[in-house]
Amino acid sequence: MKLKIKTFGISRDILGGREVELDMNGTSVGDLRKTLSTRYPTLDKLNSLFIAVNHEYAPDEKVLSDKDEIALIPPVSGG
Repeated sequence: MKLKIKTFGISRDILGGREVELDMNGTSVGDLRKTLSTRYPTLDKLNSLFIAVNHEYAPDEKVLSDKDEIALIPPVSGG
């Protein structure tokens, strides 16, 4: 499955772009998390990384489609 992933904050720096295409063999958010971890091991060093699918935070069990809008939401700091 080929996915288009929007990146924000530090995840943009790690993946190297505002939107990244990613081929993966799995079908779930959990599979996406594993694929990202393998290809971009620096992501594992983040305190948290939320994955949103179609504008909603998604659990690892959520099944993905190549038409889904996927976004990586890294930890945010503010003051």
